[in-house]
This record gives sequence, structure tokens and C-alpha cells, in this order.
Amino acid sequence: MKNFITIDPTSSKPKYQQLVDSIISSIEDGSLIRGQQLPSINDVAHNFGMARMTVTKAYDELRERGLVNSQHGKGFYIASTDIRSQLNIFVLFDSLTPYKEVLHDALVSSLGEEVNVNVFFHHHNLKVFENLIMNHLGNYNFYVVMPHFNVDVANILVKIPREKLLILDIDVPSFGDDYAVLYQDFEQNVFKGLTEAHELIKKYQSLSLVLSKKSFQYTPIGIINGFNNFCQQYQISGSIIENMEEESDLQKDHAYIVFRENDVIRFINWANKKNWKLGEDIGLISYDDTPIKEILAEGISVISNDFNLMGKLAGEMILDRRKGKISNACHFIQRKSL
Repeated sequence: MKNFITIDPTSSKPKYQQLVDSIISSIEDGSLIRGQQLPSINDVAHNFGMARMTVTKAYDELRERGLVNSQHGKGFYIASTDIRSQLNIFVLFDSLTPYKEVLHDALVSSLGEEVNVNVFFHHHNLKVFENLIMNHLGNYNFYVVMPHFNVDVANILVKIPREKLLILDIDVPSFGDDYAVLYQDFEQNVFKGLTEAHELIKKYQSLSLVLSKKSFQYTPIGIINGFNNFCQQYQISGSIIENMEEESDLQKDHAYIVFRENDVIRFINWANKKNWKLGEDIGLISYDDTPIKEILAEGISVISNDFNLMGKLAGEMILDRRKGKISNACHFIQRKSL
């Protein structure tokens, strides 16, 4: 038993997770083969100083993943050596946007083709968000949730067992390091990105943050705070525009931050009609990079999370059952629009 089970009593990782990881590792290196019997719950509990409930929890997770089965009166056996088989993942995004496609593709690639991933969308509707989670509890052995709301949704998320949950893109402050959270620090990212672009922004009379509140666009409070902090610290004339609906809303020698890709295109069209050159007569920054922004109007400057990296890290955290809070990388990319 001790050849394929390793429990470190000083580790911060829960013992049930150490037991799961040990058995999976032994399957990977060939120490455990299909059909081989595992030690009983009582034996593991006795030999490693674990509660029976802890061992049961680990065996149940392995059984949910299709790696272990049980025979009444005979014990537990290795049912499969494919560690990714039967891993069914529930993914709840806010909406379908180009950067979510990048994130999704990187996540699926990191997990591998054998893993089944089902994607749902809540469109920033709190009731839809709650219903989708509650209606699918118990149907999946892992849940990836993007809680894009400016209200605390911890009371909903706690319905999902923490060992089966990855919170993506948004931090939940009331959750500690015993949860898996891969998030953007929106306030810090915006402040840092605008600081990197400061010399370019200075040539404009003002900087406006366009929120597009009439759309499904969600704007985290952190983005607004980061914007306000930047304008205050660098003495930039800044304003927040809830919606930009008319061509006349654009002002020459001013710079704008926009979110939706449709708003970027509309902004460019309006500037073209006025014969204003992006990066000279008017400035444009977009949030979140997509492939089209690299070539649109000779390149749109962006403050962007690295969604390819986020998807890759998310996949690794799921497979490794890694816990803790990780802030994903974000950076400013200078292009001709600023």
C-alpha cells in the first residue's frame, strides 16, 4: 500500500486530495493497473491516520471519474487507467465573446480531447446564473464558473463542493485559499495598463471610459476604480460615459476606452467619416485583445488579460485539483490607435 499512497501530514493540501493524487500518480506510472484491488477504507484510514469519511470522499471522487469501481463485499478496484476518462466539466460563462472563444479553446486543449466540456451562458442574469448551477448540481464532476456580477454570489457558489469548483476571471473575496480561483485583478490591471500607456494618453485633452450599459456588457467595479485612480494620480481629465450612441459624441483630440467589439468598429467608422486618424486626431484603447484587433485600422491598442494563458492554467488547475488564488497576467499592447 505504501508504495502507491503518499500522505504528507504537514502539507496544506487536504488529505483526501493527497490520496486521490497518489492513486492517480500510481496509475500514471504503472504501479496500479486495471483490475488491481485497492486497500479497504478501514486499512487506509488506519495506516495513514485518516478519518474513514476522508478516505470515502477520495474513493468517491475516483469513482466519479471512472477510475475506480466497487464490488459489494469485495472492495474497490481500478476500473480504468485513463486518468482523463469520464471527466465531465460544467462551464458557465457570462456571454459568448471573441475572447471567451480563445479562453474556451485553450481550456479544452489543456484538458485534452478525452474530457467532456459543456458550456452554458448566464448573460449577467442572476436568476439564470443560479438556476443553471442548481439544475446541474451532481451532473458533473467538475464546475468552472465565471461569476460576472458586481454583487456577492458566494451563497450560490457554496452549493458546489469546493473540491469540484474553479472560479474563473472574477475573485470572490469571501472565499479563501481553500478554493480554486483564477482571476483578473481588474483594478490593478487597468491602472497598470493605463500607466504603461501614460505617455501616449498625455497628448490628448481627456480620457473617457465608455461602459455601454444598454448592452450585455459587464463592467467590473474594479475597472472603474482603476480608471479613476489613474486619472487622479496622473492628473488626467477623465470621464465615464454610460453609452456612446451618436457620431457627435466623439470629440477630436480626446481618447476613449471601449469594451465591446461592435463599439470598436462603430468608433472607427465614426472617426473615418470625420477624416480623423486614429492615434493622431483621436485615441482609442480597447479592453481584452482579440485577433481582429491586431489588424483592424492598422491595430487597436489594448489592455488585455492573457486568455490563452488563463485557459491553459485553468485546465492544469482542474487536472491537478490545485487550490488557491492566482491572478492571471495582464498587459498593455501598444498599436496605432493610440
